[in-house]
Amino acid sequence: MYTSLLNDARFHRMLQELDEKTAAEVKTQGCTKSGCDGKLHSARYPRKPRGLPVGLSGCECWRQSFCCAKEGCRVRTTPASLIFLGPKVYLAVIVTVITAMRCGMTPARMQRLKELVGVSRQTVLRWQQWWQELLPQLPLWREACGGFRSPVDTGALPLSWLERLSGGAEERLLALLRFLGPLSGGKRGAKTP
Repeated sequence: MYTSLLNDARFHRMLQELDEKTAAEVKTQGCTKSGCDGKLHSARYPRKPRGLPVGLSGCECWRQSFCCAKEGCRVRTTPASLIFLGPKVYLAVIVTVITAMRCGMTPARMQRLKELVGVSRQTVLRWQQWWQELLPQLPLWREACGGFRSPVDTGALPLSWLERLSGGAEERLLALLRFLGPLSGGKRGAKTP
């Protein structure tokens, strides 16, 4: 159900538009350094993500980022993103969907994923470790757990979380990506303890 979103160029363009909207909002707020009232100038930089859908292959991917224009400050501000998941070279949607599919993975399904986005088994296993072992240790996750009615099975993340969300596949995936946004930038700390 989620695999169709991996190659859905429309879905990826929507994520890009939402990232641009978030970046515009961050820019209007100005410098994030306490006591600085500097304006933010674009300091975006190119990313070369792997596994782009066919409709987006060959396009330029830019990571939205800003730098304070005030002399002596120059603080960098990188807004949260729905497209990128920190420094990972694959898109956030790919990391999420493929790891969710890992539950019940067969050799044939793994081969299909490799053909679809060029991801190796070892990479998927690293993503699974991130979801199931590292993410639950982050402050972002621990804060969110307080709002859950019942515990999320961390051993089956991200699938166990996607299944709890309401709406269709696109709405569920978008909700999960919005939650993960601060891990790619933004104001909330998301460092591993």
